[in-house]
Amino acid sequence: MPKGGGRNPGHSPVFGGGWACLCCAQCNTRCPAIIDFSEINRYHRQQAREIGNLPEESHHGILQIITRLQTHPIQQHRITWAEKSGNFSETGEYFYFVGCLPYFDVTFRYLNLSPLESAQSVLKLLNKIGIEPVISKDERCCGHDALWSGDEATFRKLAMWNLEVIQASGARTVLFSCPEGYATFKYDYPKYFGELPFKVVQMTEFLTRELIDTGLVWQPSSDGAVTYQDPCRLGRWAGIYEAPRQLLKLVPGTELIEMERNRENALCCGTTSWMECSRCSKAIQTERLLEAEQTEAKTLITACPKCQIHLTCAQSGEDINIKVKDIYTYLVQRLDWGNT
Repeated sequence: MPKGGGRNPGHSPVFGGGWACLCCAQCNTRCPAIIDFSEINRYHRQQAREIGNLPEESHHGILQIITRLQTHPIQQHRITWAEKSGNFSETGEYFYFVGCLPYFDVTFRYLNLSPLESAQSVLKLLNKIGIEPVISKDERCCGHDALWSGDEATFRKLAMWNLEVIQASGARTVLFSCPEGYATFKYDYPKYFGELPFKVVQMTEFLTRELIDTGLVWQPSSDGAVTYQDPCRLGRWAGIYEAPRQLLKLVPGTELIEMERNRENALCCGTTSWMECSRCSKAIQTERLLEAEQTEAKTLITACPKCQIHLTCAQSGEDINIKVKDIYTYLVQRLDWGNT
């Protein structure tokens, strides 16, 4: 693997490719001694940053700049999409944590991709089962990328801001469609700030529980066979494998064909925290796309916005004929709106 830091020849070579590690947790799941290699690497990244050994930031560092800007009391126009998509509230029992999708939507338009379509679909599904969630203009990035790139100070600022915003809304349950946001709140926030005053619930598990007995009518799938990409934070980190697959089965005629490597053995989408996107990353992404294509499925579905972005980006340079779709958008497009 290529070395990501090493900007100063005086830095210790021991850290070496630590910036290039995907922190996908595959080594964690296979270690018989249950060693948390990802956490060890995260800790050393923090130390490396403190001495000026920095990672190579992707997309000219724009995502890191956006994250740092959110630690300041800036005015965000981040809920216009929700005003056009459904009903939501300023206070209530359920808080939908949207995360960085509004910023991703602007950044990755060149891929002919709209990450906000995922959030729009989630809001429509929640409205359909009678929930008008809190969606806040004051929400910030969850801090995942800052934490995993060694910038703990930025992570702490973002986390404290989010905790204040959520508590002010009166929400007792916070819903996450982004696996990284979910994992960060579920595991990292309590580690740094103690027990949270609200429940943290992943959207695929919530919808699996709430959609099954609603009487909603689904149109039969017209996409042919589909395959599913297990996101690292949703799968190996949170152990959520079956809920997304159960959601796909709600659509009549959906033929789910598993890739050779799936669930805890799934191959990562190849990049983490918007850094160190190298030839190695592209090779991993291409390998995963080819594995999906080998299933002869027409559509690759994922429950992670970053998986969708990274795999779509890699696909643009390859002759691989498979659509990469968001799971919530897939469901909304197959709801029979005239009979629900």
